[in-house]
Amino acid sequence: MAGIAAAGLLVTLAGFAHPSIANAATPSGVIASTPAAVTAAVVEAQPDAIFARTADRADARAAVTLAEANTVLQAAKGKVDTQALVTSVAALANYRYLDTTTVQSLTNTATTATSTAKAEVAAVDKAAADAAAAEAAAAAAAAQAEAERLAAANTPDGARAVAADMAAEQYGWGADQFQCLDSLWTKESGWNYQAENASSGAYGIPQSLPGSKMATIADDWATNAVTQISWGLNYIARGYGTPCSAWSHSQSVNWY
Repeated sequence: MAGIAAAGLLVTLAGFAHPSIANAATPSGVIASTPAAVTAAVVEAQPDAIFARTADRADARAAVTLAEANTVLQAAKGKVDTQALVTSVAALANYRYLDTTTVQSLTNTATTATSTAKAEVAAVDKAAADAAAAEAAAAAAAAQAEAERLAAANTPDGARAVAADMAAEQYGWGADQFQCLDSLWTKESGWNYQAENASSGAYGIPQSLPGSKMATIADDWATNAVTQISWGLNYIARGYGTPCSAWSHSQSVNWY
């Protein structure tokens, strides 16, 4: 009996001394179940995080799209039809209160409308710039032509050619009358638009006295032979009727 009791006591103590042996399945079961529980919680939380990030990105894109659309609207004012863009902006304006899918869809619509309006504005601006450039080029060409014409007319031979044309076109005076005119103004000024009589103050090709009388034709009377010729032909027509009459008078009294 004592031997049996001792053996039982030994087994019991052994059990206390080695709990892993006595209940080997318990700790490993607990350890194995812990990672599974954590993984399940993480997996369950992932969709919410993804949805939140998607919603944030959609809202951020909507805000950027609205800002660009409003800029384009200002640039397009009075230039192109912006009804589609205005409508898309109005629909997207309250994106903060809309679901993500709707925000994404409306943003795409607004982006397309913005791109279309921007392209149309660019086309209108380019057309306006091209027209302005063409107008400036035409004006420059006209100014250059006028400068060349003036430079040519301000030479004695150029002045003679201008006077012959004007005499024929405006007064019907032919070659005979121009011959008298040539003699008269060769005597008066040598067809020099800068000719000035120091004693009397007469000036220019027709020797207007004073020279400022020619301002009735144009303000450039002191520098433009064409202005001087126009005034001189009118003066001869009013005072003498024809260049030959004026030349005859000049030959008689040395002035006209």
